[in-house]
Amino acid sequence: MPRSVAINVGANTSLPGLRGPIYPDGRFTYLPIPEREPTAEPVPTYADLAAELDLPFPIPEDLADRQVHLDPSFREYPLCESTTYGDEHGVKAGPISELAAGDYLLFYATLSTVETSDREWITPDWGVYLIGAIRLADDPVTGEQYRDLPPAERERYADNAHCKRETFDARVLVRGDPADSGLFERAVPLSAPDGGATANPVVTELAGDSGRGPWWRRVLRFDPAATDALLDLRTDPGGALAVG
Repeated sequence: MPRSVAINVGANTSLPGLRGPIYPDGRFTYLPIPEREPTAEPVPTYADLAAELDLPFPIPEDLADRQVHLDPSFREYPLCESTTYGDEHGVKAGPISELAAGDYLLFYATLSTVETSDREWITPDWGVYLIGAIRLADDPVTGEQYRDLPPAERERYADNAHCKRETFDARVLVRGDPADSGLFERAVPLSAPDGGATANPVVTELAGDSGRGPWWRRVLRFDPAATDALLDLRTDPGGALAVG
């Protein structure tokens, strides 16, 4: 049975100053963070994405021409060709490197509530939600292994943002099995209904995290049984409040 880890991704109030939205029915829009390094080839800007996405707010003028770090990339997401993820930070790269083909890399993000909802699991202001997953098509590739790959095998990761930088810097790369990877149809809550900073049982019971402090910045680990229960929530997000 597969196991999984979940990591924080996506735009937030610190970088670049706004969050992606979550709608009353639990659907959402994933927004990436800005690209902070020089790139060797063209990458999309926030204006490029805004032209493809049906956002409930305008992209601020000072962000419009800023390039995005589109990582994770999802094959079905605008301006992406494949499903990949890379990371240069050891705190995330280490746990990801311990996964194997068939395991899951899950992604969570902070999202802003744009309208009042009758779904109790959607927090009234902002919350933390699982938004997508990559089921690993093969074992993770470390940065050193990537550099040693023949060109034809490197091409598998060509759509990844780290591979588009002037200086490749990822410590780990993964690519998704197309049959079981992608953005979720509806977000799965990790926050309790009373506020985004309060963890719900997915965090405290399934992941065994304390839920204290800024838990939404930590890597969350799920054993095979917890992973199985977690993946079931993709079709029943409200069930997140009663797991464990």
